[in-house]
Amino acid sequence: MVTPVFQITDYALAVAFYIDWLGFSIDWEERPASGGYYLQVSRSSIVLHLTNYPNESSAGARAMVDFAGLLSFHRLLLQKEAAFPTPPLRKAPWNDRVMQLELFDPAGNCLLLAEVCA
Repeated sequence: MVTPVFQITDYALAVAFYIDWLGFSIDWEERPASGGYYLQVSRSSIVLHLTNYPNESSAGARAMVDFAGLLSFHRLLLQKEAAFPTPPLRKAPWNDRVMQLELFDPAGNCLLLAEVCA
């Protein structure tokens, strides 16, 4: 298993994006007395680490995930009231049979969801 580490700048915005909008759950989080935070979020088989620790990652990371049920998930996002715009579902430029959804979090990280369609 590979776990991407995304640098985030605002904890509340990250929770609004990943938990409230995308439906991830917080599995655990670390908030040392010295400050900062590091947490693991997951949705089905997708696991991400989010942090504001300066040496763990840099903003603007990108992770691609095979995602079953992408069309249904996209419809769900379109129906939600959220401060985040739902991007269009598109064919992958590298394969006409693959649909993809690029989701940029408030810190500029990209979660690219992809599914092979018949």
